[in-house]
Amino acid sequence: QVQLVESGGDLVQAGGSLRLSCTASGFIFRVNTMGWSRQAPGKQRELVASITSTTTTNYADSVKGRFTISRDNAKNTVYLQMNGLKPEDTAVYYCMLIHSHNYWGQGTQVTVSS
Repeated sequence: QVQLVESGGDLVQAGGSLRLSCTASGFIFRVNTMGWSRQAPGKQRELVASITSTTTTNYADSVKGRFTISRDNAKNTVYLQMNGLKPEDTAVYYCMLIHSHNYWGQGTQVTVSS
């Protein structure tokens, strides 16, 4: 079955950086579009970045220029490099398999202090 395991969440000061990782299993990773979404307390979950099998990327306006999504097909891993973090980036971040039926991991907490 599909498994997505995130890591890398932490408490960081505003302006700092973090790199999230997600290791995938249970499907053919290299041919699928992957993404990262986040959910802040009291808010709906939003897709912040995605990357296709041909490494075309897309970003939410709120993170464009600060976050970078990448993938390593040899390791079945997708990354989210987050720079210039702001308090409003505080959320649980979820790795996604973007498919006809989406799958999410358990999430990793990112907290940005001001």
